[in-house]
Amino acid sequence: MRYEKGRKEATHQRIIEVASQEFRKHGVAASGLAGIMEKADLTIGAFYPNFASKAELVTETLAYVLDIQLTKMREVIESGGSLEAGILSYLSKDHLSTPEDGCPSAALLPEIGRQTKETRSAYKDGIVPFIGMLAEHLPEGDSKASRGRAFALFGLLVGTLQIARAIPDRALAENVLKEGIEAAMHLARERVRPSRVAAKAEKTAPKLPKRLARG
Repeated sequence: MRYEKGRKEATHQRIIEVASQEFRKHGVAASGLAGIMEKADLTIGAFYPNFASKAELVTETLAYVLDIQLTKMREVIESGGSLEAGILSYLSKDHLSTPEDGCPSAALLPEIGRQTKETRSAYKDGIVPFIGMLAEHLPEGDSKASRGRAFALFGLLVGTLQIARAIPDRALAENVLKEGIEAAMHLARERVRPSRVAAKAEKTAPKLPKRLARG
């Protein structure tokens, strides 16, 4: 019985590991269960004893890769001695070329927003500690202001990587990374108050025509 239990746990983990790469490389919608199970060297019949549905697999996989991302980024920042090391690692040429091993946000955010409430909750539960970890290394330390800026910094990192990956011109894509690094470094170093910046931006932002504002 112990062997069977351990074997089931190993199978469960194997499916998650393969799914994590397939989802990040090809997207959730484009990754079928049959293909995932084949890559895991398992039959499709082994799926349902481990997961009730593909949605459940997506939820567990997302939690799994977010935890890995947090651990890896913390190690990079602490070994490099600063948040700047984390920025350079995130916006690296290697990360650009290997979405299957990288940040789930950069690879999957549009799809995550369309997933079940359980999946989106798993994303929130995984990303909040990551943002908190970034905030700890900002000039203000772990405060409301630093957490707000950490969200902005992470948004800049994710968006930069997404744009760079979408560009087929490698030289241009790498230049996007370079400019993103410069902007992220500036955001990480400067002492600013995001709440004041946001308030000013809201006051000066141009108003959309009513027909566009209604969508």
